[in-house]
Amino acid sequence: MDFSLSTEERQIRDTVRSFVEKEIMPLEPEVLRNERAGRPAIDPDVVRDLRAKARKSGFWGINTPEEYGGAALGPIMSAIIAMEIGRTFVPFSFGGSADNILYAGTDEQKQRYLIPTIEGERRSCFAITEPGAGSDARNIRTRATRDGGEWVINGEKTFITGGSEADFVMVFAVAEPYGATCFLVDRDMGWKSEPIPTMGEWGPAALVFQDVRVPEENILGELGKGFDLAMQWIGQGRYMIPARAIGSAERMLGMAIDYAKIRKSMGQTISEYQAIQWMIADSQVEIEAAKWLTLYAAWRVSEGMDARHASSIAKLNGAVMANQVVDRVLQIHGGMGYTKELPIERWYRELRLLRIFEGTDEIQRRTIARNLIKGHARLGLIGE
Repeated sequence: MDFSLSTEERQIRDTVRSFVEKEIMPLEPEVLRNERAGRPAIDPDVVRDLRAKARKSGFWGINTPEEYGGAALGPIMSAIIAMEIGRTFVPFSFGGSADNILYAGTDEQKQRYLIPTIEGERRSCFAITEPGAGSDARNIRTRATRDGGEWVINGEKTFITGGSEADFVMVFAVAEPYGATCFLVDRDMGWKSEPIPTMGEWGPAALVFQDVRVPEENILGELGKGFDLAMQWIGQGRYMIPARAIGSAERMLGMAIDYAKIRKSMGQTISEYQAIQWMIADSQVEIEAAKWLTLYAAWRVSEGMDARHASSIAKLNGAVMANQVVDRVLQIHGGMGYTKELPIERWYRELRLLRIFEGTDEIQRRTIARNLIKGHARLGLIGE
């Protein structure tokens, strides 16, 4: 059993860390100023320039197959890279990727949706959540009715990431009498979006479909097989959520340690108080545990194994960990941590989302318990 990274993997990690520190972190003050003024966090032109720089270094399509121009670094390195990007709150990701279920499209759909998305010419969003169907995805009410060679979609989706910016959506609707089906729907086909204000900087949207007509050839996958596609989308990257949170938690813990060594109280630095030391120690233990649970889930994906149970464990643990760590870090900073002069309160709001989206804590616990009770997962067996 070897936990070490290869020389190449370490070089990739170190190159990404250097890129984040030199190119992205310097943008943090500007991002904070923009967000406080109600402006977009970062100019799209700046993102394009950053991605162009990264592409020259080979960071394009981190987990995209080489046949589509990607680096195809695999799940483990994708998770490690997410940890490095998570060290900054600047909203950035390396370009050259697309939703995994778009690869299930026809050759024509790949030309119209997949490849332009990889190249950054188009933006997608994934729409399954509804006002009355969040974690219970099988209870969706959006309907698609056949009318000749078209389908007419009516319904509403909510909390859709990227819904305000996307020019096409992968929307899930019940196509009677076949069942849940995924449709590729361009914005100019008639759907509308409305931003939803949140406590954090995540900007979801509500989508409204009113008699939106979609041609038959825009069905992604098969009629009635939409739920399988939806679970592939949700499950594919669930372990990536705690990966990015690990980077954020490590960065903040470093800030807390630095602050504790200079902040004095009662004649000594607060780093000398046991209460502070225990908060630092507990945070480190929880971060390391989350890191290895996340990498284990990524490893299962890389080996072609069923990673759903491991990913649920990693997601649940990572989301709770991140919230505990940011709370301790804010506490260590005292009143300064509560102000907007530091980014801690921003992380506090942002990380709270992790316990809700892509499957709530409660859903992860339900999944983990159900797998154990039904025998889909077994206790005490290493490597299975």
